[in-house]
Amino acid sequence: MQGEAEMNTRMQNEEPGQGSPFSLQGQVALVTGASAGIGAALAIALGRAGADVACHGNTRAAETTAEAVRRAGREACSLSGDLADARTPEAVIRATLERFGRIDILINNAGTIRRAPAVDFSLEDWSAVLAVNLTSVFRLSQLAASGMLERGRGKIVNVASLLAFQGGINVPAYAASKGGVAQLTKALSNEWAARGVNVNAIAPGYIRTDNTLPLQNDATRNRQILERIPAGRWGEPEDLAGAVIFLSSRSSDYVNGQVLAIDGGWLGR
Repeated sequence: MQGEAEMNTRMQNEEPGQGSPFSLQGQVALVTGASAGIGAALAIALGRAGADVACHGNTRAAETTAEAVRRAGREACSLSGDLADARTPEAVIRATLERFGRIDILINNAGTIRRAPAVDFSLEDWSAVLAVNLTSVFRLSQLAASGMLERGRGKIVNVASLLAFQGGINVPAYAASKGGVAQLTKALSNEWAARGVNVNAIAPGYIRTDNTLPLQNDATRNRQILERIPAGRWGEPEDLAGAVIFLSSRSSDYVNGQVLAIDGGWLGR
């Protein structure tokens, strides 16, 4: 049949090392917030899937992640910079391009959280959270997409949250920023999908990270959270890796503007 013949021809024309539709062989990825937790797990997973990885962190701790990528047999570098500073996204993109020459995959993972009742939430905290969680995501995507659009191919994966769907408690800026990430994902996808750049997001549920330590350590909230999760456990950063590899690979070439919840079933409860 014609469709089968076209598929066979495409497979024959694939570059060496690209046989698996999930392979990232020969790709260059930039992962923000890769010093620890989710970002570190994703950077290492991308390296194991074949990508060279630029590991960004707000401290030099990202070098530990870069070294783990190198142990997986890929090239890696570490970059530092505070994404609350409007100048940092351009510096991070420039440093990645200087090291690797291009960016094929951008993982916008870096984020911060401040907790306080909404009536007491300071404008300083509001601005800090929005700067890192939303404004830097837009600016990094804008800068990375420039080269992707020229080449007609690229993958951007944003890290949203369950709070893109729910309001949360005592985290108004975080909820607003992650809701914004979900809508930004769709907006960028609408503009760039026809030009070969896939923009999607994952929405992690309750994952064991430093950001969720206050909830893990609160006996009442920890019990309430576990009672709501059908999987019966907190997620681990590694639980997000498969979805991100999929969204970074050729397997997701017809996936655009999606926000994929990875939550142990929380939203379906």
